[in-house]
Amino acid sequence: MFDLNRFISESVTFRAESMFRKDIDDNRAELSREIWGKSVCVIGGAGSIGSSFIKAILEFKPKSVVVVDLNENGLAELVRDVRSTQGLFCPDEFRCYTLNFADPIFERIFREEKGFDIVANFSAHKHVRSEKDRYSVQALIENNDIKAKKLMDLLCAYPPKHFFCVSTDKAANPVNIMGASKRIMEDLVMAYNAHFKVTTARFANVAFSNGSLPDGWIHRLQKKQPLAAPNDVKRYFVSPEESGQICMLACILGKGGEVFFPKLGEDQMLTFSTVCDSFVKAHGLQKIECPNDDAAKEYADGMSYDSDKYPVVYFKSDTTGEKAYEEFYVPGEKINMQRFKSLGVVEETSRRPMDEIDAFFSNLEDIFAQPDFSKNQVVEAIKGFIPNFQHEEKGKNLDSKM
Repeated sequence: MFDLNRFISESVTFRAESMFRKDIDDNRAELSREIWGKSVCVIGGAGSIGSSFIKAILEFKPKSVVVVDLNENGLAELVRDVRSTQGLFCPDEFRCYTLNFADPIFERIFREEKGFDIVANFSAHKHVRSEKDRYSVQALIENNDIKAKKLMDLLCAYPPKHFFCVSTDKAANPVNIMGASKRIMEDLVMAYNAHFKVTTARFANVAFSNGSLPDGWIHRLQKKQPLAAPNDVKRYFVSPEESGQICMLACILGKGGEVFFPKLGEDQMLTFSTVCDSFVKAHGLQKIECPNDDAAKEYADGMSYDSDKYPVVYFKSDTTGEKAYEEFYVPGEKINMQRFKSLGVVEETSRRPMDEIDAFFSNLEDIFAQPDFSKNQVVEAIKGFIPNFQHEEKGKNLDSKM
C-alpha cells in the first residue's frame, strides 16, 4: 500500500522527521504559554496549510478553535481527521463554519466573540493558474488583498495578541500576479503592525498539497490517466506537517513585522519530473515517457488492468508566470539566520505607509469598476506599486496543460 507521508519523507524532503521539530522543542515553554487556554480563529483552515497549522497548534491545547472556510467538504474532513487522530488534543469548543471571511456573518461572529487571542489567515488564491484572464486576476486580488484589508480593519476592533497571514516564496522578486498579490498582502498587513502584532512566512511548495501538481498525480493514477510534469522548473519542498509548523512558529514566536522562511539550500531543490519518477517507482511501476499529451493519453487508454508500465509526459515550462527558481528574501532586507535552527527571519524589510497602500487599493478598485478593464491595466498598476515586478505575458496558462 502506498504511504504518502513516507514517500514525501524518503523521496521529496529526504527528512526522517520535521525540520522544525528541534525549534518547537527548544521553544516549547513559550509556545505553551502563548497557546494553552487561548482562543484561536483560523481562516481558510480546511486547506492543506491551514489544517496542518491547526494540528500544530492543537499540540499546545488551546481553549477553543473556530475555523472558517468556503470548502464545506474540506471542513467535514478536517473535523473527521482531527477527531480520528490518536493522541491529538481537540478542545470541547471546536467549531467550523462554511462561509467567506469577508461575509457579514463572519463579522458578526468576530464581534460577538469579542475577537480571538490568535488569528491566522490562510485564505488565498495560491495557484499561478489563477491569473489566466481579467476575471481570474480580479478574483485573485479581491481575495488575497482587498478582502484581506477588510479583515485587518475588522481586527482593529478587538486586536489579537498574535496575527499571522500566509505568504509565499513567490513574493520575493515576483514574476507572476499571484506572487505580486502576496507581496502586496505583506505590505498591507505589516502596515497594521502599529495596531497589533503581525507576522507572516514565505515558504516552499508543500508536497502533495491540495490542488498541487503532485496531488493531481494521485487522482490521475486512480483514473488511469497519464502523469505530466515540467522537467526544467526546480522547487523547494516542505511536508504538509512542516508547512503548519513554520506558520505556528512564525505566528507565536515572531516579533511584529517579521517574515519567516525555512533554511533550505539549493542542493535541496528538485524538479517536478524527478519527483514524478520517484512517485511512479514507489507504485511499483515503470515509466513510459511519451513525446506529447495525445500519445500519453492513447497509451493510457490501451493499458491492461495489470500493466506494470505507466505513461508520463515531461515538458519545458512555457506558461505565463512560471519562475525558474525560488527565493525567500531580497537585497535590502535584514536577515537573521541564527535565532532558530531551521528558520531564517526577515527582521526588517521595506514597508509602505498606509496612505500609499490606500491609494493603490483605490486605484485597483477604480480599474475593476471599469466594464472593459484589461489584465494589462492590472499588471501596470502593480508595476507602479512594486517597481521590480517582472511580468512576462506568454499567452499561455496552466489550464492549457494536462
